[in-house]
Amino acid sequence: MSWLQQRRIGEFLVSSLTDGQFRLDGGSMFGSVPKVLWSRLTDGDDLNRIPLRVNPLLIQRGGENILIESGLWDQGGEKFNAMYAVQRDETVFRGLDALGLGPDDIHLVINTHLHFDHAGRNVNALDEPTFPNARYVVQAQELHEARHTHERSRASYVPQTFEPLHAAGLFDVVDGEHELRPGLSVLPLPGHTRGMQGVVLRSAGQSLVYAADLLPTLNHAPLPYIMGFDLYPVMTLDTRKRYFPQWLEEGAVICTPHDPLVPFSRLTVGIGGAFQAIPDELPVSP
Repeated sequence: MSWLQQRRIGEFLVSSLTDGQFRLDGGSMFGSVPKVLWSRLTDGDDLNRIPLRVNPLLIQRGGENILIESGLWDQGGEKFNAMYAVQRDETVFRGLDALGLGPDDIHLVINTHLHFDHAGRNVNALDEPTFPNARYVVQAQELHEARHTHERSRASYVPQTFEPLHAAGLFDVVDGEHELRPGLSVLPLPGHTRGMQGVVLRSAGQSLVYAADLLPTLNHAPLPYIMGFDLYPVMTLDTRKRYFPQWLEEGAVICTPHDPLVPFSRLTVGIGGAFQAIPDELPVSP
């Protein structure tokens, strides 16, 4: 299956990208959900790690190219790559190239949060912005917490992926819900971190949501399927209860940051009234 797929959301053309595969501990990915349940959904390897992807998204309208997430940190070396079973079968750069674009063509990068698997390619090995003509958007709360970590959060942040941008004044720092462009907004989705944001497109009666780690994969759609990595799991639950019914009612296309197989999905309700996420099989030709 080609990971590069596209959807038309009104005036916006949306293209799915990937920055390769990695693995995280299955128990940590499903939190309090026991293995006897989550193992029905995905297989762990001999170290109990489940397959994931890094799924940036490209939004285009009117000659502007906007990237949601920059990709997985690529400067961790052999130890990092072995720990997370990193496989660069595809990269965000090859995806852009397939669309006739390069890093210089990106005008805006939206960081849902600053963890190494989301904002890892913000900066290159020379501490220069990977996308030199772009501004980078982040929530004020997220930037503060990334720069003031504690024992529970420290391992997820790599300062060299965001401190050079901060020093150079390249962050557009927003506070709360904010419309970046007509029809394109960022929306606080607290729980995984207090400053995490999602991205919402609305145009011509259609909508798309990049849900960030509020919904890391399709398998996490039931409300209690909350990651052990979430710093504030009850806050995650409250955020899910607030927005999942809304996204279901409006039939929004949902994009998850880590599903290993499906770039575009929709929410539905399954047996017992539990939320489910199913692949969206109705692409609209660009």
